Amino acid sequence: MRRLATCVLAVLAVLVSLVAAPAAGATPSQLRYVALGDSYSAASGVLPPDLTAAPQCLRSVRNYPHVIAGAIGARLTDVTCGGADTGDFFAEQHQGISPQLEALSKDAQLVTMTIGGNDSGVFINSMLNCAAAGLATLGQGSPCKDRYGSSFEDTIRTTTYPALVEALRAVRRAAPKAEVAILGYPWIMPATGGCFDRMPIAEGDVPYLRSLQATLNDAVERAAGRTGVTFVDLSEASDGHDACQPLGVRWVEPVLQGTNAVIVHPNALGEAEMAARTMEVLRLDRGR
Repeated sequence: MRRLATCVLAVLAVLVSLVAAPAAGATPSQLRYVALGDSYSAASGVLPPDLTAAPQCLRSVRNYPHVIAGAIGARLTDVTCGGADTGDFFAEQHQGISPQLEALSKDAQLVTMTIGGNDSGVFINSMLNCAAAGLATLGQGSPCKDRYGSSFEDTIRTTTYPALVEALRAVRRAAPKAEVAILGYPWIMPATGGCFDRMPIAEGDVPYLRSLQATLNDAVERAAGRTGVTFVDLSEASDGHDACQPLGVRWVEPVLQGTNAVIVHPNALGEAEMAARTMEVLRLDRGR
């Protein structure tokens, strides 16, 4: 009986060790990644579209979140949607589309976004109004600056910035264990000169719009710093890759002679480069 008991104990020990040991070749669990944000995160206009997304969101499977997830082997939940502003983190952007914050959970490990450009219509209104003014003067002078002055930048400082702080704080509450990153917006216009045949902005308004975008990116960076969120600065990386550059160099498509159905938005190259810069800043290893 004693020998039998010894044999039984030995067998049980082997079984316990087999259960406790990890399976041969087992891989670590996938990083849980949630992508929030607007059309610059959704890659609106880049083909092919993400057929799992609501059509109104104009989301592409080549957006930077998909590029990142593919590179590091993450499990991606993508709720990016074209036209989103900070308010759409808290409320339905379109009927049947949940507030973006609902995609977050306490077990999320990585969250990325671009957001703020659509708040108060600053992005679309500045581009449309400056293009209309530029066409009216055939590209001469600075009609947009002369008419609107600091109004767009004032809105960013007084309205967009506090909205960004509120949104980022809400993200951190909803995903307290996650690495949270917000990207700046890549340059749309060069510092000077412009390209009136592709971007109908008067020459004197080119630095005006560039300054406006710098103010927006500064607001994003300051909001990130205030809320403990990582800021992915694209200013240096995207310099020289604006919408006036030739295809294969530019990250953002122009109004005219472009390749995307959604104008003044990143192309596939831009999204890939946004992904690369984000992975560099966050030190995300490829093939993780």
